[in-house]
Formats: sequence, C-alpha cells, structure tokens
Amino acid sequence: MKNKLKLKKTAIWFVLGGAFGVFTAGIDTNVGFDPKDPLRTPTAREVLKDMGQRGMSYAKNFAIIGAMFSCTECIIESHRGVTDWKNAVYSGCVTGGVIGFRAGLKAGVLGCGGFAAFSAAIEYYLR
Repeated sequence: MKNKLKLKKTAIWFVLGGAFGVFTAGIDTNVGFDPKDPLRTPTAREVLKDMGQRGMSYAKNFAIIGAMFSCTECIIESHRGVTDWKNAVYSGCVTGGVIGFRAGLKAGVLGCGGFAAFSAAIEYYLR
C-alpha cells in the first residue's frame, strides 16, 4: 500500500473523528457546564470552545487509530503478498488488541475480536 494512501486514510479518520466529537458535544448537556456554579448558564462562546476542544480531541484519537490500522494493514499486506479482505480483518484484530490490551488481557482479546468483526463488515460492505 502506498504511503499517500495511508496518509489519506489517516486524514479521513481525523475529519470523521472531529465531526463525531463536535456532534457528541452538541448533544451533551454538560458542555460549558461549570461545576463550581451549577446554576449559571454557559455563554455561547464557552459552549463553542468546549465543542471545539472535544472535536479536536476526538479527531486526534481517531487519526491515531486510523494510522495504526493503515500501517498494520500495509505491513500485513506486504508480508502476505496478497491484497484481499483478510488483511483488513487481521489488521483490525491487531489494532483492537493493542488498544484493548492497555486495560488487560481480556479487554485485548475483546478489542481484537470486535475490531476484526467491524473491519470484516466494512470490507464486506465496500467490496
């Protein structure tokens, strides 16, 4: 897989993560909420600032996951020498396992299975 394609996928994940972060901040009732003064209504500027911060946070996290997935898919594809749907499933398992393993072995196994299943579903839908 070409480096430009990996960069493009990472950029797409960054944009999708940012959009998801802004969306979730828009429906969250605690955005702009000050725990020191719970009766004060937040200003529009405070709400927009919180939405922007959450959007950027989600964007960075999604970009990191997208980069991990793209890089592992490229490595697996290069090692196997075949371009097929199995590369995405294996890459999903590795990415989900690494992310989940920070919380323990059980979470790593569940992350591997969940991300692999999600990758298989996306590959089935796209191909």
